[in-house]
Amino acid sequence: MPVQAFIFLECTVGKAKEVAKRVAKIGGVRLSHAVTGAYDAIVLIEAPDVNTLGTMVVSKIQAVPGVLRTSTNVVVE
Repeated sequence: MPVQAFIFLECTVGKAKEVAKRVAKIGGVRLSHAVTGAYDAIVLIEAPDVNTLGTMVVSKIQAVPGVLRTSTNVVVE
């Protein structure tokens, strides 16, 4: 069964829209939006398992220029 998670991103000032567009192109990303509030972008990703999900966050999402920090929240229902 696939694992889904919401990833909350803090971005470099003025880069949230660009980051959201770049992240949207990553395989497994279902939604990617620049937002207002405590975080600059929110992403919904899906992976076959938790290990793959973690690899996606660390090696792909965090590697996007403009991403400063991520907070991963795995969906439990």
